[in-house]
Amino acid sequence: MSNIRRAFENGKAFIPFITCGDPDLETTAAVVRAAVENGADLIELGIPFSDPTAEGPVIQEANVRALNGGVTTDKIFGLVRELRKDVTVPMVFMTYANVVFSYGSERFISTCREIGIDGLILPDVPYEEKEEFLPLCRKYGVDLVSLIAPTSENRIAMIAKEAEGFLYIVSSLGVTGTRSEIKTDLASIVDVVRQNTEIPCAIGFGISTPEQAEKMAGIADGAIVGSAIVKLIAQYGKDAPDYVGKYVKSMKDAVLRKE
Repeated sequence: MSNIRRAFENGKAFIPFITCGDPDLETTAAVVRAAVENGADLIELGIPFSDPTAEGPVIQEANVRALNGGVTTDKIFGLVRELRKDVTVPMVFMTYANVVFSYGSERFISTCREIGIDGLILPDVPYEEKEEFLPLCRKYGVDLVSLIAPTSENRIAMIAKEAEGFLYIVSSLGVTGTRSEIKTDLASIVDVVRQNTEIPCAIGFGISTPEQAEKMAGIADGAIVGSAIVKLIAQYGKDAPDYVGKYVKSMKDAVLRKE
């Protein structure tokens, strides 16, 4: 069984996204540990890229800060090795195809396996092109996590049938970022997913408040939050771990209200 499934065994899952290296890797490590101590069930680690097409301004700016600070894929692999000494929850990378290609796809994915990364999310790789990465991910036991967008419509069943790890349901059109309300008919998307797979699904993009997280956990198996956490890190810098820990606790408490 996929290690990622463990994230969904303690009730509804709360999944924070953290940009690696913003403001530095030491802070990233402290933020990850604070998130886990406060109930995060799975950690999404963003590997910065110079042209992150799925991201809104908050995460784009975090990418720029991290890259300007000299973060590299190898340094992030080192960070994960260090985290894995005491962090046991599943962890996945979210990055872009170019980052994997330029490192060497096989070298990248085999290293993920070696350091304890459980899955890979590539938002710029459409379902139809996943064969470029899927055989290598299967070879090394790294789940290639699929995304379902509101525009996927007649492809939802097809994507769900072949899903691995968990399904990432994109709550609204456009890029990541906090939103005041989420209008997509997510319940009908989740219904189609449930008819086609037993793999858990979590909703991301635009979630920032405990109320939104609770609502999303009522529809799906978990909630993913990125921009709101990245904003806290931008605001508090090296002091961010305490603030992120409190925020994660409030969000985990909110999703558990949907048990």
